[in-house]
Amino acid sequence: MPKYMTKQRKALLAFLSEHADEELTAKQLETALSGEGISISAVYRNLSDLEKEGKIRRVSKSGTREVYYLYTDSDSCKDCLHLSCEKCGRTYHMNMPGVEMLMNNLEQSDEFKIDKANTVLYGVCKSCRKK
Repeated sequence: MPKYMTKQRKALLAFLSEHADEELTAKQLETALSGEGISISAVYRNLSDLEKEGKIRRVSKSGTREVYYLYTDSDSCKDCLHLSCEKCGRTYHMNMPGVEMLMNNLEQSDEFKIDKANTVLYGVCKSCRKK
């Protein structure tokens, strides 16, 4: 059940929706919203609630203890696989026809159905490979 829409929650949701393709830490969110008067405890409290509501996903990366949050409630996130660059942290939406073929093959051959909205494939994006 969604919580009451406080000023802090509204500011956090607006910021997350504007940065839907980025994995952000709670500290990065607090820093970005410092002008809104949002404390780190309010950020964590709202992130917890948003995660329970299915609006964000918590992501951990290997080799780090840092926790990242990704906004998944946008229309562009629904029903697609996510690709995440291990170098720059940018998230891409993979919604090409090949995805459906991959999903169907996995479901038929391995009897495994993937939850696309909660799946992240990690690698290195084209921009970072060029560097």
